[in-house]
Order: sequence, then C-alpha cells, then structure tokens
Amino acid sequence: MNAIWSLGQAMFTKCVIVVDEDVNVQDIGEVTLKVLNHIDPERDIEFTLGPVDSLDHASRLPNFGSKMGIDATRKWSSEGFSRPWPDEILMDEKTKSLVNSKWKALVKELGIE
Repeated sequence: MNAIWSLGQAMFTKCVIVVDEDVNVQDIGEVTLKVLNHIDPERDIEFTLGPVDSLDHASRLPNFGSKMGIDATRKWSSEGFSRPWPDEILMDEKTKSLVNSKWKALVKELGIE
C-alpha cells in the first residue's frame, strides 16, 4: 500500500486493496470474497494521512486527507501469523450442477426471471 502511495500520481489513491497474485482482480466477487475472509480488521486495515486529489470533496482540507489500505493477502509466519492458512474449499462439479439446477427452479417458482 505504501509503495503504491509513493508512486507519482498514485499518491492520490484514496483506497488500496492488496490481494495475492492468484486472485483475479477483474472478478469483483472473487476480490470481495478474499477481502472479507482474509483480514483481521485491526491488523490488516491501515489508515494514513497524505495528499489527495484536489477534486476530492470528502477530504478534510484541500489536497490533504485520509487514505485506507487493506491487506487481504494470505498471512505468513514472518508476519507473526503462527496458525496454518487453510486451503480454499472448492465445490465439485456435481454439487455445482445440483445447486445451479435448484436456483433455476427457485427463480422460476418465484417468478423473478
């Protein structure tokens, strides 16, 4: 986060979310899942003050305000995280097909197609 805030125009970025390299950042659902599951709010959310875009109407002063960074990466033992990081639970194709068929039936039953 601090590296991004130190790069030229990127210093004006108000919120930065850092995820692991295997996360598809183009898939908002995947990013949301990782962010909401991979953080301990006290440890992994950082607030700081610094330069903000001059068009930022929410900042406390012109060109100066707060920023938020979220570390949604897997934690390492070198970061003081001593517990094992769990593997992601993935549904098999048979279960996915069953769930999808039930959703289709429910949508039809509720008339929200």
